[in-house]
Amino acid sequence: MAVEIEYIVKDKHGTERLRTADKKAADAYDKALEIADRLAQLLHDDQVLPVLPDADLEELTIYLARNARNVERVLKGKEPEPTPPSGEHEDHTELTAEKPAKDAESNVTKLKRAP
Repeated sequence: MAVEIEYIVKDKHGTERLRTADKKAADAYDKALEIADRLAQLLHDDQVLPVLPDADLEELTIYLARNARNVERVLKGKEPEPTPPSGEHEDHTELTAEKPAKDAESNVTKLKRAP
């Protein structure tokens, strides 16, 4: 009997953001959400784009977090890495696939599917 394991990532409000069977992808997305929250707080504290709706700010910060490698390259004055040709999907999970800190609260829930 095979048991499928599913991982669910929730944001800080408890809203489900990702459901996957790939633990690495779940951890990477959880890390991206944590980084996005920190970026949003930084932008909010510094009064950057004060009239930007929260939903747009959230989308922007998640994009920046999931594309951290290219954002870092641009900030260093380098060109971003080329994007794959259209039709090919680039897996952004590797960009933030660091292990969450042991003391950090993870929003990844491991579930087993019933047979």
